[in-house]
Amino acid sequence: MKELLIKTKNLDFSYTKGKKDIKNLSLEVPKGSIYGFLGPNGSGKTTTIRLLLGLLKKNGGTIEIFDQLIEKSRIESLSKIGALIENPSLYENLNAHENLKIAANYRGNISKERIDEVLEIVKLTYAKGKKVKAYSLGMKQRLGLAISLLSNPELLILDEPTNGLDPKGIIEMRSLIKELNQEHGTTIFISSHLLSEIEKTCTHVGIIRAGEMLFQDTVKVLQESQNDTLKVEIETNDIKTVASVLETLSFSSEQVNDHTIATTLQHKKDITTVIDTIRNRKVEIYQIKIMNNLEELFLSLTEN
Repeated sequence: MKELLIKTKNLDFSYTKGKKDIKNLSLEVPKGSIYGFLGPNGSGKTTTIRLLLGLLKKNGGTIEIFDQLIEKSRIESLSKIGALIENPSLYENLNAHENLKIAANYRGNISKERIDEVLEIVKLTYAKGKKVKAYSLGMKQRLGLAISLLSNPELLILDEPTNGLDPKGIIEMRSLIKELNQEHGTTIFISSHLLSEIEKTCTHVGIIRAGEMLFQDTVKVLQESQNDTLKVEIETNDIKTVASVLETLSFSSEQVNDHTIATTLQHKKDITTVIDTIRNRKVEIYQIKIMNNLEELFLSLTEN
């Protein structure tokens, strides 16, 4: 059995009486993993992170980090954890190197060499002398990540690290997270409401809704739990004929718009049959789109 860096059991928390915001939550984050903590906005992800870091006091259950109860070893545990919660707090009128130097002074025992190392890791060496107010949002997020890496943590906790980033910034952050895990051996816990990011980045996933854990396992197991059926959208110049073809082949259909029709197929090989039959009717096909069944599974788990 893999060693767990984070383990909670029956974790409960309430902001107000009469409503549980976190309910019997049991987290298991293996050492060396990239664990995606997935759920809709307002599902309790940030609250859980604050509980893990001791910023909120639990009402019940246990929290173990590095095999120790958090209430008995919070200072020791936090010394081995880096965290980036929401947007990083930065001094906008200072440059990256100056921001890191201030953060290093707070932590103590951080060498100048380590400041240079983290700038290199997050790929900001070229902009270390530039004032932070001139940084893009993606650069600010990477600087926040650099600050969280100063103490060379064993565990990194990131709350919505790609929130608000443009596609380039998302790709850069995703690449950094994988590099930290694979090349530096850092265990990473990421909260997100974006299934696509978790699927592309993480090895393990926990899906939460309204403070309750709905699914927890590897991303591979989540992917394999999908139904074999495929939802397909067909864009065409003749909706009526395509609907007729699908009916003849015993597939139900639903019109999406004037040029697109959706159907559910039982196997991938059915796609070829459908396309060939439609083309034999001299109908043009502009596009075939296979919908993300994993996205549908996530929605089915998290929708009320």
